[in-house]
Amino acid sequence: MNAHAEFVIQPIGRIKSSLKNKAEAPHQDNEGAPSAWIEIGDSYSEGIQDIRVDQEILVFTWFHLSDRDVLKVHPKNDPKQPIKSVFSTRSPVRPNPIGLHRVRVLEIISGKNLRVDHLDALDGTPVIDIKPVLK
Repeated sequence: MNAHAEFVIQPIGRIKSSLKNKAEAPHQDNEGAPSAWIEIGDSYSEGIQDIRVDQEILVFTWFHLSDRDVLKVHPKNDPKQPIKSVFSTRSPVRPNPIGLHRVRVLEIISGKNLRVDHLDALDGTPVIDIKPVLK
């Protein structure tokens, strides 16, 4: 595999959230993350037509404001915790800052806007994929 290969990822939508900056964001969704909207781009709205209210989905985001050259972190950005390798944490700073969020759909508007529970991503965060949670 070519270690220098590049991939193109097209956002399919954006997050609309009350979280406006990194300081406001909880470290995990179960630490007080608010509900948020996933606004799907017009050219991708057909791809969510089978998603339903109360369904659990996995939302993949691109943490566009995160550092990409960090390989060791204090978990949850807590200097009291010992440094760990980034791939053993859920830190948003990593070479490919992909966020993974398991959420429940609360509301669907106009067939392209999904309101979901406890999403720990900032307002404007690109959404790169959505997948159903399989039981």
